[in-house]
Amino acid sequence: MAVRRPEACARRVVVEHVRPTVDCTDLPAKAAAGQPVRVSADVFADGHDLLVAWVRHGRPGSRQRVEVPMTAVGNDHWQALFTPPAVGPWEFEVVGMVDDYGTWLRDLRVRIAAGQDVAVEFEVGARLVEQRLDAGRRLREADRSALAKLVAALRDGSRSDADRLTEAARLPLVALMQRLADRQRATAAGPFPLFVDRELGVFSAWYEMFPRSEGAAGGRGGTFDTAAERLPAIAAMGFDIVYLPPIHPIGTTFRKGANNALEAAPSDPGSPWAIGSEAGGHTAVHPDLGGLDAFDRFVARARAVGLEVALDYALQTAPDHPWVREHPQWFKHRPDGTIRYAENPPKRYQDIYPIDFDTEDREALWDALRDVVLFWIDHGVSVFRVDNPHTKPIPFWQWLIASVREKHPEVVFLAEAFTRPRVMQRLAKVGFTQSYTYFTWRNARWEIEEYLRELSQSEMVDWFRPNFWPNTPDILHATLQYGGPAAFRLRLVLAALAAPSWGMYSGYELYENTPLREGSEEYLNSEKYQYRRRDWGRADSLAPLVTRVNDIRRRHRCAVGLLRTLHIHHADNESVLCFSRSDDARDDVLLVVLNLDPSSVRETTVWLDLGALGLQDNQYYEVHDELGGNTWVWHGAGNYVRLDPAVQPGHVFHVRPRP
Repeated sequence: MAVRRPEACARRVVVEHVRPTVDCTDLPAKAAAGQPVRVSADVFADGHDLLVAWVRHGRPGSRQRVEVPMTAVGNDHWQALFTPPAVGPWEFEVVGMVDDYGTWLRDLRVRIAAGQDVAVEFEVGARLVEQRLDAGRRLREADRSALAKLVAALRDGSRSDADRLTEAARLPLVALMQRLADRQRATAAGPFPLFVDRELGVFSAWYEMFPRSEGAAGGRGGTFDTAAERLPAIAAMGFDIVYLPPIHPIGTTFRKGANNALEAAPSDPGSPWAIGSEAGGHTAVHPDLGGLDAFDRFVARARAVGLEVALDYALQTAPDHPWVREHPQWFKHRPDGTIRYAENPPKRYQDIYPIDFDTEDREALWDALRDVVLFWIDHGVSVFRVDNPHTKPIPFWQWLIASVREKHPEVVFLAEAFTRPRVMQRLAKVGFTQSYTYFTWRNARWEIEEYLRELSQSEMVDWFRPNFWPNTPDILHATLQYGGPAAFRLRLVLAALAAPSWGMYSGYELYENTPLREGSEEYLNSEKYQYRRRDWGRADSLAPLVTRVNDIRRRHRCAVGLLRTLHIHHADNESVLCFSRSDDARDDVLLVVLNLDPSSVRETTVWLDLGALGLQDNQYYEVHDELGGNTWVWHGAGNYVRLDPAVQPGHVFHVRPRP
């Protein structure tokens, strides 16, 4: 076979290891409107010529492209920032080429410094400029005039070498020569896809509530109208999203009772995740909640106070769901003809039927599941928390999310997948906007630091957006069971300031911490199976601290919302965690120092990476504690802190250089 000959070695530049990308596939990396995207790549060539590189970006299929120059940051690695302006699909390319003018200019300086005769070199430079003039392109008159004057200056033997060098090295002329270079010799890598979410997709605070518990009395649950009375207080705490577990009719067959009892009492409401009854299925609202009109009023009330409503999207049914009668082929059947209920051996969930995604009626099933999402979008919902997505086919999620985004790019999907890392990561890659994490089970300093580095400093930052929850209706970690109020304060601050998105389940602010049994992470008297009334006016409520922390997040959203700049700093005491959050320019910097021991006072010296804080060595700087209100002046890398968990969990310092 004949070996192809390269195109006269025209494209000498190599572009590789481009980020943000997803496994070199056509899956889009993640971005957010108004937030800078950092593009990086290795750009190099043979020899010693200088290179130029830039990023081209824009809408797929559009000829309009914006070019952003890249900067070499060492070891042939280049970076650039650009900010996508709108939600939806986006793409970018990385382009690199030899910088003939820059190389000539560099060598000219060296030759002049060595005292060499450079008359010929000035002629070489003049001819490079003439090539730009004679390239046949349309030039603006100002550019043509500037180049003509440069040619004349380079050939003006009456001027000194230093004078002509100064003229040739003027930055506007250098930039003009780079811009007008022959692009046919450039190497382009890409285009690489991005999906640009709205800000809520990358920066959000979630509050989970069971509407049936708000206003519950006398063995009867509350309604959407009574639950709406709670919305102003949730908004006042600084949350962006109020998330509701399934709101649909609940089956009666094998209904679960209090504390997951196999038999329900007549007044037990059942688990909301056992979806479907004679009153309807996934597009119906439980009659006890007031029906669809009441839900619409709830959404309108939420919007009025600045909240968005998120719904649980759980792809399973109760035995009483209409689909069981209308589409029995969508479920798995035993040899005796009965439908197989959900199992996680040895656990059995007789009140739930899993959906059979291998059904021969797959196309109709997938369309029906998509139409559920579209139905709720029509009722004002654009945020969905997806229940157990790791137990459904990953190709289904890729199809569903892409299908919804074609007309509704604003929709946010949160994956509730506490499973193996590869599966969690793949779900993020195929389109989930945000993901639950292992945060709840990371409590020692070494494991928190390791996890934060993995999420912020590896390639995961390109496509995995963590959402930190200190508790959920299913997860009450031992740290909260035994750590007392100090543990609740600590985990709250850590979740809210270590991740761009965080959430908490209602009752957290009241320190609810009683497990079903010793060694269990289930709550006693779990709200999943019964109503729960709470005294939101308790004097010891965490609500004021939640409000303060969410306010810190919002005032420093450019720092907290950018995960890739998270930096771990050292503390001598193993029970003290220290990390910083900042924007790219280090104009907004937070330094978080937390005592991870909820039972003891800890003293230590923290050793700061001053460069990560935008500071110089031996510089004096102010640290203003956003939690406690005090301000100190620090100097250098090593500084002393004393943290009493009975007073506050730590410091959240706003770092400001002193004039």
